[in-house]
Amino acid sequence: MQLASLVAAETTPLVGLFALSMFGLALLSVGSESNSIRQFLSDYGIILLVAGVAAAAVVGIYLFLIGDKALAEQWLDQYGLLALFLILILEGAMLLYFAPSESLVPTSVYVLASPDDFRGIAVIIFVAVVGATIGQYALFSLAKRGGREYLLEKPWFRISESSLDRFDGWFERWGRIVVPVSNALLFTRGMITVPAGFAEMRDWEFIILSAIGTLIFQSWLAAFAIYTIELGLLDYLPF
Repeated sequence: MQLASLVAAETTPLVGLFALSMFGLALLSVGSESNSIRQFLSDYGIILLVAGVAAAAVVGIYLFLIGDKALAEQWLDQYGLLALFLILILEGAMLLYFAPSESLVPTSVYVLASPDDFRGIAVIIFVAVVGATIGQYALFSLAKRGGREYLLEKPWFRISESSLDRFDGWFERWGRIVVPVSNALLFTRGMITVPAGFAEMRDWEFIILSAIGTLIFQSWLAAFAIYTIELGLLDYLPF
């Protein structure tokens, strides 16, 4: 599939608008909570955002597997990378509860590129790294500005206090190096984002270390996808 249309100029304003909206929502939620609308956005705005993305994903999967497959393929050609970018922002912010995040890049390699399309795979990895880093930075900023008690009382924050204590201990023991290391591994990815914010780590330092870990993580996932495709293990899938 051609990826040129996915990075066309008309998609750029949408990407920028979404990124700014995510960051603006994060900053808004730590402001004064005297206004009822602001309070509602603080507590449930992110949940509504996640629900909207989940609904769009369900529609896309339905079209691809059961409905108009040609239309679904057209959407993938036009908006596949944009959808990956938006979903990775949610993944980075630890809001992707409705799908395993480890499947995102392998699936994108399978449907948007091919094993020998190194340029297309590089674009997929780049989009995934940028999106996940934006999401992690939004959560990092909330932790840094709002603090521990603020996050624990929010309905969209799904980490228990005991787990948060454990992650804090990891950061205190190993320091900043645990940010890229945890991001590069299964099951620990993103866990140090909040403790890094509590420790008031410098913004640029967190962004760089977070992106390095995510680059390693998404690269080995893409390599796994290429290896799986070349072995023909996906030939029996119904799409």
